[in-house]
Amino acid sequence: MADIIVPELAESITEGEIVRWVKQVGDSVEKGEFIVELETDKVNAEIISEEAGVLTEILAQEGDVVEVGAVIARVDANATGAAPAPKAEEAKPEAPKAEEAPKAAPAPAAPVVEETSSNERIIASPAARKLAREKGIDLAAVSPVDPQGRVRVQDVAAHGTAPAAPAAQATPAAQAPKAVDDSRVEAVKMTRRQQTAARKLLEVSQNTAMLTTFNEIDMTAVMALRSRKKDAFMENHDGTKLGFMSFFTKAVTAALKKYPAVNAKIVGDEIHYNKFYDVGVAVSTPDGLVVPNVRDTDRKNFAEIEADIAELAVKARNKKLALSDLEGGSFTITNGGIFGSLMSTPIINGDQAAILGMHNIVKRPIAVGDEIELRPMMYVALSYDHRIINGKESVGFLKMVKDLIENPEDLLLEG
Repeated sequence: MADIIVPELAESITEGEIVRWVKQVGDSVEKGEFIVELETDKVNAEIISEEAGVLTEILAQEGDVVEVGAVIARVDANATGAAPAPKAEEAKPEAPKAEEAPKAAPAPAAPVVEETSSNERIIASPAARKLAREKGIDLAAVSPVDPQGRVRVQDVAAHGTAPAAPAAQATPAAQAPKAVDDSRVEAVKMTRRQQTAARKLLEVSQNTAMLTTFNEIDMTAVMALRSRKKDAFMENHDGTKLGFMSFFTKAVTAALKKYPAVNAKIVGDEIHYNKFYDVGVAVSTPDGLVVPNVRDTDRKNFAEIEADIAELAVKARNKKLALSDLEGGSFTITNGGIFGSLMSTPIINGDQAAILGMHNIVKRPIAVGDEIELRPMMYVALSYDHRIINGKESVGFLKMVKDLIENPEDLLLEG
């Protein structure tokens, strides 16, 4: 018998929430096979079985929070004859065929009945299942409000409660007000990552003297250069696309060298000036924003930076980012322009000193010499910690980024 234990993922991670079991009790598993997905504050981790055999016990259910080192399941290397159950992502809310073998009984830690007597699978959120286990409620007895039949946490909470009988002398005016229609509101528990992000953003706003300075960039020159070179760039670099992020990353790196306070952080009563340039690039995923880092941007060319950004974006959307991808950045770039944002004040990431916000490119009338021309313009914002960076440094930093983007050939000299 082998225990499935929550592994040590990083020094800062002590617990996680079980997202889904890929394997169920009675399923055969191979050594090294992915059996359960765990969500932590930073990444989703795939926990594997160290032994081949049959999954005989599941000791923690979807939605449960488990600590590092906890035993969450057991695999019997000597058990045989159990057919693997369908994976969680393949499970559908339909009745199994009569000839299928019945599933093994659930472990004592999971008293919730997940199938009705007619063998119809119950559709329920993890939070609803967890509350049902805590209250000892059979999900089959819960009446969902959802017309699709999905049992939600409010359905479980309302199960078994009946309105108190009115007093004998009660009049209509004295009766309790009509209950609010719960179908108009859907309560969804925040994921651990959302909770962590919310907490950290609040900490940053409370613990820093954050200010934002703005400028605007004429994108004419960089757009023309990109248009001229993008095809040759893709051909020479194995299909890697030339985007705007590499220009901004190189411009930011050059400006960080000139203004080292923007690449610093406060540690206790000291200011630590980073001698490396690891630029975080914010990536939007269905589970929220994550900021993986492009390492050593001062040593990489445009193609290497673009390839790194593309790889990190794919990993982020597929929940394959490692902790090493997320930790240790010295500066961050976020691009709200891809969603149409014209202007914003981004919040500093973690213990960094500043963040650059890019925005939508919009044609506006601009004075060019004595003439008015329509030019593609982008507002940019630098939010910074005023405890480390003074106004002159922040304005100078953003002005240097502007000048380099408006004169992109200068990036070759700075690089």
